[in-house]
Amino acid sequence: MAAAAAGCGSATTATQAPLERSSAGLEQVPLTINSANGKHRFTVEVARTAEEQAQGLMFRNSVPADRGMIFPYDPPVQVSFWMKNTLVPLDMVFIGPDGKIGRIAANTTPMSLDPVASIDPVSAVLEIAGGRAAELGIREGDKVDWPR
Repeated sequence: MAAAAAGCGSATTATQAPLERSSAGLEQVPLTINSANGKHRFTVEVARTAEEQAQGLMFRNSVPADRGMIFPYDPPVQVSFWMKNTLVPLDMVFIGPDGKIGRIAANTTPMSLDPVASIDPVSAVLEIAGGRAAELGIREGDKVDWPR
């Protein structure tokens, strides 16, 4: 998944051992979404650099249910993503500077060049398997915690 337009920093807490790098060579961190119906835990790859963000989840045949990728932005910016060369549907979770979900673009269309915009400035975008947010009851306003 690539950012069509974006602006473009992580440490683990003292109580957590660092995770191994992903098969793509990216840092991985734990991420928790705190919803009304409980905590939803993921392990996510961190796409920090412009190159990592441009590559995103392109050419992957699947995204496991408990995995994803996060695109951090500091300072927060308005972003627009597309699904070029992305083979599977994704849920794009736009996270505001307050750590709360501002928008969810559900089941984005694989291979589409149509822009998927954040609308408001975001501090991060989380991509997870398409349909997973609805399946877990994740909603706008839920809080996202991850080591930056």
